[in-house]
Amino acid sequence: EVSLDGGKAVLAALRHKQITTELFDGSAALFEAINEGRIDRVFNLIHGPGGEDGAIQGALQLMNIPVTGAGLLGSALSMDKVRSKWVWERQGIKTPPFTLLRQGQTVPDEFIEKWGTPLFVKPAGLGSSIGISKVADVSGLSDAVSLARQYSETVIVEPEVKGKEYFAGIIGELVLPLIRIETPRDFYDYTAKYESDDTQYFCPCGLPEEIEETMQGLSLEAFQALDCSGWGRVDFIMDEDRNPWFLEVNTTPGMTSHSLVPQAAEKIGIGFEDLVWRILESSL
Repeated sequence: EVSLDGGKAVLAALRHKQITTELFDGSAALFEAINEGRIDRVFNLIHGPGGEDGAIQGALQLMNIPVTGAGLLGSALSMDKVRSKWVWERQGIKTPPFTLLRQGQTVPDEFIEKWGTPLFVKPAGLGSSIGISKVADVSGLSDAVSLARQYSETVIVEPEVKGKEYFAGIIGELVLPLIRIETPRDFYDYTAKYESDDTQYFCPCGLPEEIEETMQGLSLEAFQALDCSGWGRVDFIMDEDRNPWFLEVNTTPGMTSHSLVPQAAEKIGIGFEDLVWRILESSL
């Protein structure tokens, strides 16, 4: 639903800019249109597996069709939470510590003893907070891991980082004003992102200007460390000592009324239609 809603909004913006545009629900019809010579380039808004993990990027690369957003490597790395965290750790970019659970494995006792609860249990290769659980008590771990395994064979478990959550939209090398969110829910889950009217978005985010600029620079560094380009969104939590802990990069952020990148762009005078054009322009 999120992909479709965003696609309709972007379609209307592109057509208003007098760009000849077709909307495709999924890749099969798109590939058929490419083979018929009807498509010059692709504005990709497919969220999750197939659209955000390098699959469609690789296919379009073979077809010599430019596409918005990160390429094959950046898309694949960003979708894989395990390998993106390994890259960040190697680069000295802070990311919450974690343990990796492969098929049949359970959370090691020593990990629980070291970090305690709450813990976050996540599928290793999905977006939009689907399949993620916040576990307040060890007794809930088994169910949380079972839920995550419905979406990914590999699961990661992280301790909670206490702090406020921020989002940095990026277009090319322009980092948009940071957005801070607050939600009455346990965490910023699918409902809080796409359905709830109780989620609050703060832009300006409330940080001193020099601190915000520093965080914008670190966000761009985290983005580029995963070979991301074009546009995207970097999510991080800032702890009480103002250390940012990077959670993930979204290489195909939402483009709906609830979405963060359009909200941040608006704050510096980039309206939705101009934002859509800038994203498309990044594929030229």
